[in-house]
Amino acid sequence: MGRVTERRKVIRIRDGAISTRPDTLVAEEPLEIRLNGKPLAITMRTPGDDFALAAGFLVSEGVFGRADEVQNIVYCAGATVDGSNTYNVVDVRTAPGVVLPDITLERNVYTTSSCGLCGKASLDAVRTTARWAIDDGTDAPPVRLEPALLAGLPDRLREAQRVFDRTGGLHAAALFTEDGEMLDVREDVGRHNAVDKLVGRALQRGDLPLSRTILLVSGRASFELAQKAVMAGIPVLAAVSAPSSLAVDLAAETGLTLVGFLRGPSMNVYAGEHRIALRAAAAQG
Repeated sequence: MGRVTERRKVIRIRDGAISTRPDTLVAEEPLEIRLNGKPLAITMRTPGDDFALAAGFLVSEGVFGRADEVQNIVYCAGATVDGSNTYNVVDVRTAPGVVLPDITLERNVYTTSSCGLCGKASLDAVRTTARWAIDDGTDAPPVRLEPALLAGLPDRLREAQRVFDRTGGLHAAALFTEDGEMLDVREDVGRHNAVDKLVGRALQRGDLPLSRTILLVSGRASFELAQKAVMAGIPVLAAVSAPSSLAVDLAAETGLTLVGFLRGPSMNVYAGEHRIALRAAAAQG
């Protein structure tokens, strides 16, 4: 769509010297997601992969788990008063026979951090709506990862961040196989959107559940990102920064392997340590 970045004039101060120059910024625009014609959610995102973003978002809402459950996704023409198309509104149509969950309740429970509901209710909501139970052997035999493999993933993610190199203002998420092969990488101004784009693309390819993959995110691991991993059947979530307490609780509750502060050979394993070759790490140390 050609709207990933925009140019703005900036006053630059370097060592007392003042100059003006154009600067490349990451684009940020709202995307309204409608489900069967009814408004569902609005997210601030970097334009691009909008259909995948909407599809991935609805995977995390428990609406979709298979590609054939999606009838179509379209941009809404006439989204403005004058009838022009902003490409900021998408409508997702479910295939005939798809039974919708109580989306309003679920969104209030497990995707809105300020909803005021207790942590236990949030954990229960994800566990009861997830299609694939990670701790019930979805990745049987369990994925087994050497710490050295995990240690090399952040640099590979950084190398793949093409828009970040131009703007310095994007989050990224990548999917890797258990052998360290990069399957996909997406960037977005919102880390949750980057994950939704990954999951949505996997849904469109018919690859769910992502039962033998590693999800790596460039920032922290929030409850929302852990929830998205569980809903997509991903057994391992790694982050270069810290997890939240509720993300750790959800990982422990669902069997998700959660790794934080993944920086070179250093990392913290917060849950699901059975998938990490800890003896190998001890031998290396």
